[in-house]
Parts: sequence; C-alpha cells; structure tokens
Amino acid sequence: MADPQYNLLIIGGGPGGYTAAIRGAQLGMRTAVVERERLGGICLNWGCIPTKALLKNAEILQTFRRGEEWGITCDNLQFDFGKIIKRSRGVSDRIVRGVEYLMKKNSIDVIAGTAHLAGPGAVEVASGEKEAARLRADHIILATGARPRSLPGVVIDGTQVITSTEAMSLASQPKSLVIIGAGAIGVEFAYFYNALRTKVALVEMLPGILPVEDRELTRLLEASLKKQGIEILTDTKVEAVRRSQHDVTVTVRAGGGDAREITAELALMATGVQGNVENLGLEEAGVTVEKGNIIVDADYRTSVPGVYAIGDVIGPPWLAHVATAEGIHCVEAIAGKKPAPIDYTSIPGCTYCQPQIASVGLTEEKAKAAGHELRIGRFPFRPLGKAVAIGEAEGMVKLIFDAKYGELLGAHILGSEATEMIAELVIARRLDATAEGIFRSIHAHPTLGEAVMEAAAAAYGEAINI
Repeated sequence: MADPQYNLLIIGGGPGGYTAAIRGAQLGMRTAVVERERLGGICLNWGCIPTKALLKNAEILQTFRRGEEWGITCDNLQFDFGKIIKRSRGVSDRIVRGVEYLMKKNSIDVIAGTAHLAGPGAVEVASGEKEAARLRADHIILATGARPRSLPGVVIDGTQVITSTEAMSLASQPKSLVIIGAGAIGVEFAYFYNALRTKVALVEMLPGILPVEDRELTRLLEASLKKQGIEILTDTKVEAVRRSQHDVTVTVRAGGGDAREITAELALMATGVQGNVENLGLEEAGVTVEKGNIIVDADYRTSVPGVYAIGDVIGPPWLAHVATAEGIHCVEAIAGKKPAPIDYTSIPGCTYCQPQIASVGLTEEKAKAAGHELRIGRFPFRPLGKAVAIGEAEGMVKLIFDAKYGELLGAHILGSEATEMIAELVIARRLDATAEGIFRSIHAHPTLGEAVMEAAAAAYGEAINI
C-alpha cells in the first residue's frame, strides 16, 4: 500500500499543534496530528487549565476566611483535598474532550504514537508493539513542547522531589512543601498550597520572585504573599537536595551567608523547562538545534525545507498563547498568506496567584536600560469604588510611556483581576495607543478598569481620583 499522504502533518497535539491543525484544515489542507499521550499537551492536561481550577479553590477558601468583612460567618470551615484534585482533573478532561471534538469537526486525523522524522517529507510513528507506520506530508510541523527541568545533581523522582505534574495530582495533601524556583509555576503552587494551610517555603536564586516582571510590583506581591504566610527566600541558592525515608532536606545559602537546611515532606522543582527535542530524528534530518531549542526563522521554518517548529520546543517565552499564535502564523505562511510577524515585545504574561500579576511590554528597568526617557503613571486600586465594594483594593496599575512620543512601552498590573485587565493594554500597545488615547477613552464606572485610565492620566499629572 502507498504511504498515507497529507498536506500538513503536526507532531504534538498541544495548544500550538492542535491550533495549527485546525487552521490548516480551515485553509483546505488535509491534516493530521500525531500525539503520543493525549490531545491538549501539558497546558490542557497538566498545566494552564487544571492549575487554574486548583487556584479557584484557593481563592474560595481565602474568601470564606474573610467572610466577616461582608457580614458572613461560618463554623467549622473544611475542605476535601481529594475532591479538589478530582474537580481539577475533571475540568481538564472536559476541555480535552472539546479539543477532540474540534479534531472531528474539522476532519483532522489524530494518530496515536511517537513520531520521528524519517527522510524528506516522511514521518514514522511507533505505537506500542505495532509495526511503525510511515506517513508522508508536504509540510511537517514540530510542536513537541517542553518538560520540567531540574538543577544539576538533583534527581526528580516523582514521589519526594516532584514537578508541577505530580503537585496537581497528589493522593494526599502534604503538611509541608519547599518550592525551588519562584517563577509563575512556583508562585502559583506556593499560593495554592499555602491557602490549604500547607507550610510552604519558596526559594529563588535571583533577587526577587517572578524575575521577568517589573520589580516594583513584584516587591508588593512578595510582601502580600509573606503576609499570607508563605516563607520566601530570595537571592538564595540551592546547594543540595537530600531525601530520607519520610522527608526531603534542601540545603540553601543566601548571599554569602551560612548554609541553612529546610526540611519538608516534599520538594517541588519549578526551575523552568527544556524543549522536547530528543528522539525526533533532528540530527539525522539536519535540523539545527542550539542550546536545546530548534532554530527557526520568522515563519517558523527550520533549516530543513518542509520542516517547521513552533511553541516551547523553539525556546522562550514558553507560553501556551504564544504557541497558539505561532501555529496560526506558521500555517498561514505555508498557505502563502504572508502573515505579519509576531510581535514578541507585546506578549502578555500572567501569574494567577492572589493578588494576580500581569504585564505586557518593557519593565521600568528594561525601559531605562534601553535608553528611553520615561513618563510613568501609577494608580492604586484603593481609591476605586469598585475595588473597595468587592473587597479587592490591593495592588495597582503601572503604565510606562516614552516621554518623547507618548508610546506605551510597558504595562503592569497587580490586583485581583490583573490577568483579565491586561488584554486592554495588549490591544493598546498593538494599536500604538498613547497615554492620552487611553485616558481620553471613557471607562465604565464603577469598574477595576478605571485604574488603567487613571494610571495613564497620572503619567501626565491628570489623574482625578488620587
């Protein structure tokens, strides 16, 4: 029999892969996705979606504990850890089933197995003990994602030294937890488990948590998380992780001080990710890989004609929405539509602890380093009627403008709905909005969004409510 033939074949069914497949089908391509586990990738199965379900439980618990502020009291507040985990897994399953439906709706073949490049326009797919199937395609997109990485000498065993995957599916709640790495994953799990009254220590080797975010706002967040009960150790290096029968001991050193030992039931490694570039036949095919990332051009073409790569496997910023945008761009370029290049300076970043933090564009530190003269507008949530009414007055909006041209260089929000509010500023930045354009745009009252309008006005001394 002749090898099956596709116009487009995608290896990996995460947000980048399944989105690229749908766009390819919309453009009339005969399309297939090869997935070795389950459609949805890490994001839908073990990342973005199920973690947000867990974090909602934490928010509800925190709200109940503050109930007296609203004149509401309850006795004997309890939670069922097993049901919390079960609900999260159910949310994930529901969303994944939705993706499976979209594959059928768009007549996309989903092929279970592990794929690797097998010559020009060819892919071999192995599944269990079956003979490997050979598929052919005009265009092949690598969307194999990434996996958690560890520190040198620290072995992730999945039982005592765990990753985010195990942290969201534990059989029982740990009494204590040390989290190594205070990026978005580390901070979110610190917030979640602390809300459940697990004793949490969060260790970060850099001077502050969430190192990619604006330092002024991360200092405020750090203070808030400490007030909630999380022990935060910044500028602190992990020197060793030692397992015993019942716990884990992490040896850390802050600055040039003495070493200290932190003992906890579990250690969660949240030190970043690395691309899944192994066993894809990249070297044999001639695909260029540098520092663990597949190298691509602005249209996501690799060094091999007909082979493309998108998402986490090509490197930072390792975000699902970036992979999605890259998948759409890549397929449209294949179809000859000449899409505009993705603007990587306008990618929103979000961390879903409470208060949330979200941003787009340059931090104040990076804007100054780039030589910009700045106008900075800040507006706290405290004066806003909506923020006070809903009991969420913590945080602020900080907008950074170029003083000469009024260009929005960066936007940073710390607050209860920061991850929803940032979209307005992503659009503003993409459409080259100026400060005046933002604060002359009437914002509904009462809303948290008024803080955006007021922050833009504040940059020019025109804020009304402060």
